[in-house]
Amino acid sequence: MGCSSALAQLERVRKQTERLCEPLETEDYCIQPMVDASPPKWHLAHTTWFFETFVLKQAVPKYKAFHPAYEYLFNSYYEGVGTRHPRPERGLLSRPLVSEVYEYREHVDDALRQLLRTSPEDEWVRRIELGVHHEQQHQELLVTDLKCNLGRNPIRPVYLEKTHDQRRKSADRTAFINDGGEMVNIGAELDQNPFCFDNELPRHAVWLAPYEIADRLVTNGEYLEFISDGGYETVSLWLSDGWAEKITRDWRAPEYWFQQDGQWFEYTLHGVAPVDADIPVCHVSYYEADAYARWANARLPTEFEWEATSQSTKNLERGTFADDANFHPQPQSQTFSGDCWEWTSSSYAPYPGYQPLEGTLGEYNGKFMANQYVLRGGSCATPLSHYRNSYRNFFYSKDRWQFTGIRLGRNLDV
Repeated sequence: MGCSSALAQLERVRKQTERLCEPLETEDYCIQPMVDASPPKWHLAHTTWFFETFVLKQAVPKYKAFHPAYEYLFNSYYEGVGTRHPRPERGLLSRPLVSEVYEYREHVDDALRQLLRTSPEDEWVRRIELGVHHEQQHQELLVTDLKCNLGRNPIRPVYLEKTHDQRRKSADRTAFINDGGEMVNIGAELDQNPFCFDNELPRHAVWLAPYEIADRLVTNGEYLEFISDGGYETVSLWLSDGWAEKITRDWRAPEYWFQQDGQWFEYTLHGVAPVDADIPVCHVSYYEADAYARWANARLPTEFEWEATSQSTKNLERGTFADDANFHPQPQSQTFSGDCWEWTSSSYAPYPGYQPLEGTLGEYNGKFMANQYVLRGGSCATPLSHYRNSYRNFFYSKDRWQFTGIRLGRNLDV
């Protein structure tokens, strides 16, 4: 990436993060609804800390940090940087003020602009590009964490009025695409995607036995059939850990769903709405996705099956991404990415020959390769410019505050 394009990308993404905060009131910036989520103020500051820590403090000899305490307050998990404020207590930080965090962002942005104009060395341009994609990850987290906050508020506030209706023609039924029975190459193609995260490399060959994969996501209407058929009460459908989680958390439906006068409703960032049968079901855990697939006499696809079919299937349209500014899945036609992150049956593990980034930046992905599952496909909160088919998202089996959904796979007789 050249210096001018890096600067343009930096400006665009940094402004977009702040644009996402425009509907907020000051009180909204500091709420942490659960340990896994973070307040908007923290996201604004942490993404700025990333640029300050990994670019400016190393590239600019006389760089003056905005505040000496920020290295401690806004470090997320980088042990190599030093100690940090406890994650569960991010919502207790009434100071620094929101206005001071915005001043911090401007201070760092000015220094980054100056660096790109005066010392555009390849290493710093690469790190700025990584920082931009890191900030786009936090844009999605900002949206989902905010939904977690507002969705747990009894008055269920509206974050953003829906700007337009994107209803697509919904598919009459699910069709399955036959694939497999061959060696395929998996991983990022650097000649097509100049940027990727280290966990998408190296590109390597994988044997895929014959399989078939659904041409669209499972819908709310189909998931309601699972609920009506006692899916949440049938122990044989559930993994042991999943059943225990369901009991502990009293799961009876996806996150943000509730019943009123016998009708199902869900909280969206545009307010409360009746559950739309044609929209992809989302905010389900891996355990729920796996139980549904078992109920449907199917399974979850592997991440390699997903990527191989997404590469070979060119005639399916894409779903809704964050650029469409609705932050809610739309009625399903045949799509192969967008709307919801899709649980796969693949554990999050390194590819053969995986090499993390050097130094402290090596903590970015590799240290999390245990006890999590890979999700593919992007969501209605994912910036489209940030997404590619080789992207490996990952979460714990119990997580469901993200826009997570279900695509079915099945074995084929050989």
